[in-house]
Order: sequence, then C-alpha cells, then structure tokens
Amino acid sequence: MPLMKWLSSYELGINEFDEHHKHLVYLLNMKCDGGTCGADSEELGSVLNELIDYATYHFNAEEHWMTVHGYPRLSDHCEEHKRFCERVIKVQDDLYKGKPNLGIEVFQFLSIWLTDHILNSDADYARFAKESAIL
Repeated sequence: MPLMKWLSSYELGINEFDEHHKHLVYLLNMKCDGGTCGADSEELGSVLNELIDYATYHFNAEEHWMTVHGYPRLSDHCEEHKRFCERVIKVQDDLYKGKPNLGIEVFQFLSIWLTDHILNSDADYARFAKESAIL
C-alpha cells in the first residue's frame, strides 16, 4: 500500500499542476512499500534530491502562473514553498550528518505537507482561477 494515495479531491482542475502533484505523490511512494519507508541513507538522499529538483520545477511553474494571472496571495504561497524547501534541505543535512531512522519521519512529513498544501493553499488558487474565469 502506498504511503500517499492519489485522491480525486486533490485535483485542482488545472491539468498541468494536477499532473505535477501526481508526480510528486509518485516520488513519495517510490521507496515506501506497505507503509514502511525502509530506504537506506543513500536511497533516501537520492529520493530527496529528485524530490527537491521536481518540487523546485513545480513551484516555479506555479509561481509563474500565479504572477501571470494576478493571484492576490502570491507572496504567502511563495513563502510556503520557501519554508518547504528549507525543511527538506534541513532533512538532507541531518541525513548527511548520519541521523538515524529518518526514512519514515521524512516521508510522513512530506505526505502530510503535500496533502495539506494541495487541499488548502493550492485549492485556493484554483478557486481564484474559477472565480476569475481563468479556467
């Protein structure tokens, strides 16, 4: 069973970002099997690197879309993205310093953050898009 199951409630109605979110969920589930995230440090580091790279690509695309469409809460949304990146970088630092048993903690944090972010912050810009007739 995957750590995070894709649900239709995560869909924003903006295809590009829905596909990005599905890929982020896939990355989270890549190393988790049956709810145990037993990645060793090297595997976890590799997954984190890929996640950071893809999240950066996704965040840039979202922020560009928000800028183009005049989303009024752009700065708040960008701040959430920044805090997420800072947290993941701290996890990477802990990993490289040899902190044990990071796997489950990391993947739980990531799945909770992503779920909350999609259902709240991202859903807000999707509502804005619908109300503004952008979609």
